[in-house]
Amino acid sequence: MKKILALILTLCCLTFSAGSALADTLDDILKRGTLRVGMEPGYMPFELTNKRGDIVGFDADMAKRMAKAMGVKLELVSTAWDGIIPSLLTGKFDIIMSGMTLTQGRNLQLSFADPYVVIGQTILLRKELAGEIKSYKDLNDPKYKVISKLGTTGEQATKRMIPKATYISFETEQEGIMELTNGKADAFIYDLPYNAIAFAQRGEGKLVFLDEPFTYEPISWGVRRGNADLINWLNHFLNQTKNDGTYDKIYKKWFLSDSWMKQLQ
Repeated sequence: MKKILALILTLCCLTFSAGSALADTLDDILKRGTLRVGMEPGYMPFELTNKRGDIVGFDADMAKRMAKAMGVKLELVSTAWDGIIPSLLTGKFDIIMSGMTLTQGRNLQLSFADPYVVIGQTILLRKELAGEIKSYKDLNDPKYKVISKLGTTGEQATKRMIPKATYISFETEQEGIMELTNGKADAFIYDLPYNAIAFAQRGEGKLVFLDEPFTYEPISWGVRRGNADLINWLNHFLNQTKNDGTYDKIYKKWFLSDSWMKQLQ
């Protein structure tokens, strides 16, 4: 009898352990009734802060649809870019939706859903360099001061593909653009969507925009590793929104129109 009881207790413990191991962030979200999304609201048009202080943008709109589809409330957690992965890993939010490029290095720390948009690095130049600089290769010289944002794929691409240039990083995109427009740098390396908007806002007559991307960068949503159920749900959500018109509507609003810029004035 003792042997039978011991066997039953062992099986119960194994079942409990297996159930615990299978626990997924998706279950936590549904139980809590809130989807917590981490983002840095400084990367137009993915996420930004409007004049009322609200976080808006492509990712913010997709997060609203996501929470609605889950039947839960949405909490947007503003987070500095250099701390966004550590904050996810320590459980401060459930998912990163912040225009994050899926890189092999980040994939060692996080699990990613299927990419929802593909972008690449482009170049904003001082207008005096028009004709002299025709691609990133022409910047590969110590005499050129090239800048980007700290901890981004723009910084990685500059160091990897333009290693001889004099490189300086900034904490925010705005600081980098200001440095360039003030004539204190020669080029700003950054993602196509942001550079296109920055050029339209502040670059006319001051900058040259080399808008042909020289890198391939899939943008994706990141979650903590070991969340197969959540990844499965996110991929199906993305597929559904891309086929029912939801994604297209939000994409056109933020990437193919500039009417949202009125929210910043």
